Amino acid sequence: MTIDSKRDDTPPPPTASKRDRAHWLYLGVIVAVVAGVLVGWLAPEAGKSLGVLGALFISLIKMMISPVIFCTIVLGIGSVKAAASVGKVGGLALAYFVGMSTVALGIGLVVGNLLDPGSGLQLSAATSSAGADLAEKAHGAGGTMDFIAGIIPTSLLSSLTVGSVLQTLFVALLVGFGLQAMGKQGEPILRGVGHVQKLVFRILAMILWLAPIGAFGAIANVVGQTGLGAVVQLGTLMLGFYITCAIFVFVVLGLILRAVSGFSIFKLVRYLAREYLLIFATSSSESALPRLIAKMEHVGVQRTTVGIVVPTGYSFNLDGTAIYLTMASIFIADAMGQPLAIPEQLSLLVFMIIASKGAAGVSGAGLATLAGGLQSHRPELLDGVGLIVGIDRFMSEARAVTNFSGNAVATLLIGTWTRTLDRGRVREVLDGKLPFDEATMVDDHLPEDGTIAVPHDGSEKVGAARVPVPLAS
Repeated sequence: MTIDSKRDDTPPPPTASKRDRAHWLYLGVIVAVVAGVLVGWLAPEAGKSLGVLGALFISLIKMMISPVIFCTIVLGIGSVKAAASVGKVGGLALAYFVGMSTVALGIGLVVGNLLDPGSGLQLSAATSSAGADLAEKAHGAGGTMDFIAGIIPTSLLSSLTVGSVLQTLFVALLVGFGLQAMGKQGEPILRGVGHVQKLVFRILAMILWLAPIGAFGAIANVVGQTGLGAVVQLGTLMLGFYITCAIFVFVVLGLILRAVSGFSIFKLVRYLAREYLLIFATSSSESALPRLIAKMEHVGVQRTTVGIVVPTGYSFNLDGTAIYLTMASIFIADAMGQPLAIPEQLSLLVFMIIASKGAAGVSGAGLATLAGGLQSHRPELLDGVGLIVGIDRFMSEARAVTNFSGNAVATLLIGTWTRTLDRGRVREVLDGKLPFDEATMVDDHLPEDGTIAVPHDGSEKVGAARVPVPLAS
């Protein structure tokens, strides 16, 4: 028996790329939202009982937020050689957040005075007591000092179990700087955290397949409780708020992003389309927080910058909430026939932005902060909060999307200012040439030594030879 030993030099057939089945998930979310609206409208009592499904899904997502933030920040800071670069990122982020919150307040103030949407509405006895209940929630959350004191967790591990986002951020910063100081001795721990991060994102990817069930329950509950009548009655305020948020995102943030980084807001919105759908379906920006961290890393922003800007922005960069507070205050005052003078508007709204930090952990924080601010400045307007209780959940979606967009733009801007992003990769990703891996949600393209890869000649040509350059100090 002879064996033909001639070597076959024919190249193997190209392997088929793994199909992204995640589009079925988001099609399922759309179908679930439509079904939820129908159930809540046609069978309100059944819709109310389904709210637990939405609450359970949000709880599953919240369960993953602390591990995602912890791993991201520890890996980012632990691998950066110069601690000063971390402080620069944090300082720039906080300064930017204060500036943009002021701009958002101004826009809401102008639009609220121009639209005058509250004139002609009547307050019913059934809704007059809602404001007092919400004000109690805001006061129960404590003031600004209580908020600051609450950043320190009970123990190092409690921040990962029962702590807030800022508690997790605080502990992760301590661990990251500690590993940074250990040098080579800390490298095995960093590798271990890297493996844990991959596991966390794998679990998150599995949980997201329950999004249609959560969306169905959340939407059915909202429509069942409020009905479509409230939406029609207060449509002017809702429409004005949605348009204002769109102008803020596409005009204000879009122009800043183009001027500073040279990137298109429309391409960024398209890149984050699935996250927007998730937020609309669940009325919660927290449902998209872990995915925003993963996608900002994938787009080419250095892990340290993402780990600091995104979690901090979720507590301090609340552009949508700022617009909501201004417009809702003016709306209530006009509806009750007691319009606010311009000086009153300014003092009330500055107070609300500060107070919102203390109410960040309260369910329905935007509405609770609104009630608390009115009680402190104009108690006679407190009953007017009941006018918008019915549509607050619908408006919370626009708030959440605007806050989410502001944090995505902030991450790219801070990355540009601190030279911690790969501009060539950003363009590739936003152009759709490097799709996001929905299965793992983890990127290993960025170096772990605190450097950013740039071409030898400083150009942005894709595929050019790249050398590590230290982060800007």
